[in-house]
Amino acid sequence: MTELDLAELTAASLERIRKQTPLIHNITNFVVMNDTANVLLAIGASPVMAHAISEVREMVSYAGALVLNIGTLDDDWVESMLIAGLEANERGVPVVLDPVGAGATAFRTATTQQILDTLKLAAVRGNAGELASIAGMVAKVRGVDSVSADAPDRAAIVVARRTGGAAVASGAIDHVAGAPSPATGLAGVPRLAEVRNGDPMMGRITGSGCMATALVGAFLAVEPDPFLASVEAMIAFGLAGEAAARISAGPGTFRANLIDAVANLDRTAILAGARAAIIRESQPA
Repeated sequence: MTELDLAELTAASLERIRKQTPLIHNITNFVVMNDTANVLLAIGASPVMAHAISEVREMVSYAGALVLNIGTLDDDWVESMLIAGLEANERGVPVVLDPVGAGATAFRTATTQQILDTLKLAAVRGNAGELASIAGMVAKVRGVDSVSADAPDRAAIVVARRTGGAAVASGAIDHVAGAPSPATGLAGVPRLAEVRNGDPMMGRITGSGCMATALVGAFLAVEPDPFLASVEAMIAFGLAGEAAARISAGPGTFRANLIDAVANLDRTAILAGARAAIIRESQPA
């Protein structure tokens, strides 16, 4: 098997995003709407926030990806997510789920399971506790934060197997699992990658995980392999976090600098700084 150059793939996808400016339809939470829109604009995509039941089907028809985020739930928004997701599935538009706080309350957990049972998901991105909760593993979630979870890589693999797409367990190391490469034709042998880009400051602002999920949507709009798109998004966002942290005095300046760093990200920075590897790849026997 030829080893993939993840840095080169990330740079190429970034260039396609900026050339194509795909529309990313977000049904997301009140806390992060502005940050999510800004990070998508910074990467080169075109964001739209649309959750009204009366328009989500039409909006999905224009989208390169649909991002569902359960951070501030109510029953109407759940219905909108399901309607939009079914329309996206019908049209072949990739759907990304951020299961914010899954495992913390019965409503969030049930909503996550309903989305998983109803929709075909290209990718799921959450913290280790959220993915462990979905995987049926031991996890401790407080509010929307992961307090503890063992084996985030295994949680990502279980979720990827369930969805047939990609799963990202974010943390100090981002663990990305995905269905077998389409080139192998193998079933049940998921790929696994580690992304070591990022900075602890990213955990000191609200919404960094939600922004990462939105970027997974942007990369999915130009990269058809959900596993590679997810790896690429985490590399890009992690590198931006590192660049922003180097010039920030604290969380307040970091938030602004993070958007700038995403906007300033380029091929040179990616090729020089990407720290990621596929540690298990599906291969023909």
